[in-house]
Amino acid sequence: MLKKHLANFDIILASGSPRRHHFFKELDIHFKIDVREIKEQFPQHLKAQEITNYLAQLKANEFKDIRENQIVITSDTIVWKDNSAIGKPKHKIDAIKMLQGLSGETHKVFTSVCFSTKQNQITVYDCTKVQFKKLSMEEIAYYLDTYEPYDKAGSYGIQDWIGYVGIEKIEGCFFNVMGLPTRLVYKTLLEIANSE
Repeated sequence: MLKKHLANFDIILASGSPRRHHFFKELDIHFKIDVREIKEQFPQHLKAQEITNYLAQLKANEFKDIRENQIVITSDTIVWKDNSAIGKPKHKIDAIKMLQGLSGETHKVFTSVCFSTKQNQITVYDCTKVQFKKLSMEEIAYYLDTYEPYDKAGSYGIQDWIGYVGIEKIEGCFFNVMGLPTRLVYKTLLEIANSE
């Protein structure tokens, strides 16, 4: 379906995330990967989706050479709790602290996706509420030792073992927590394809 609408476009996915690559394949989108390194820093006054919008657009700004009929897709995900952003852990001790902080609590996950063409730039975002059960230190240690989720915001993947045993409730898009609001990506790509 989407492949037909995007037949005249080159889709560039600027992400090293295996999960995002998997989603794009499952959405039946033909894409190329081009990751350009940036310092993922943001102004401290930004809150929630303002942060992910800013970082997704910052990643897009590295692409100064967008050609006709190219769509560059950049994205960013954060865990948001107690009015502050939780990114990826720096090391195991950091990851333990993050999971202890999420244990028995509710947090939000924000993902922004930025679509850049030669003429235009559109940024969309989604928010999902996730409630964890109280995690034991044994569960946290087992998860970190077995799954090593150091490339994930908040030190966890909802699709991993921790999601099976630790998530009590979720409000919103499950795939958004994994790093891509698939429904919004599909909808926005259709709109871009039909407007160009």
